[in-house]
Amino acid sequence: MTRWTTANIPSQHGRSAVVTGTGGLGYEDALALARAGASVVIAGRNPKKGAAAVAAIRHAIPGAQVRFGEVDLASLASVAAFAARLAGEQDSLDLLINNAGVMTPPQRRLTQDGFELQFGTNYLSHFALTGQLLPLLKNGQAPRVVTVGSIAARGGAIHFDDLQSERRYTPFPAYAQSKLACIMFAFELSRRSTAAGWGVQSLAAHPGLSRTDLLYNTPGGPTRTIYFLRRVFRLLFQPAAQGALPTLFAATAPAARDGAHYGPDRLRGTRGHPTEEPPPKQALDGAVAARLWETSEELTRLRFG
Repeated sequence: MTRWTTANIPSQHGRSAVVTGTGGLGYEDALALARAGASVVIAGRNPKKGAAAVAAIRHAIPGAQVRFGEVDLASLASVAAFAARLAGEQDSLDLLINNAGVMTPPQRRLTQDGFELQFGTNYLSHFALTGQLLPLLKNGQAPRVVTVGSIAARGGAIHFDDLQSERRYTPFPAYAQSKLACIMFAFELSRRSTAAGWGVQSLAAHPGLSRTDLLYNTPGGPTRTIYFLRRVFRLLFQPAAQGALPTLFAATAPAARDGAHYGPDRLRGTRGHPTEEPPPKQALDGAVAARLWETSEELTRLRFG
């Protein structure tokens, strides 16, 4: 694969997109898509940050079609309300980027629905959001869903006996489980879309190690360990705009394959330009993915299709 950049994004004029996350990777995704001509909804829980992101994009791209959509991914009711508002504003959706997330809160915390915060916010909320937006996506033009995982997923496992970390909570393994679940969801959505004829492509991507607010986006503030990692490994962290490239490739490139997994091409996927890469072995277990899907439908009380 060539050294793909945002300059290679095909025209997105006439296409609509939803990107979750108002800062970091989400902002870079929205900026690049708006520059390519897409109509973008940048979705997040903080209206002030959302307004600032919209203003910054409009300043960089006069005439950009971008607006903020309020959604709290720690609340399934908020997800449903956001999807309902969007359905009232437009008849179709061409691109959904499931990006926003939280990382390693030092103590176990819960979403409004009683889920462990990382599993609920990073994974279950995006599962529910995709399901709520599926009717719009099915009406889209060559619709795609890109779900953002993490290199942390390589060490992840799906613990069906303790999905919500009630027995034992350790921050990083809980984060790794949530991101592995995101990748498995992307693959299972691809399989189910093909089988049911929904016509929606589903891909997974990860940003490698990128300088974003995610490491600081933890309730109660970042731990000393996080500050230490950022200081020691700062040179390994690439800019957010670079980290966004695998997601943007998966979202827009004609060569991106349904059901594939994309990440940076250098230093074991930590930095570089987009490339298709093997996903974590655990993510390829179809039986686990199917069980996770069925469990997620039960937890979110939402059935696709």
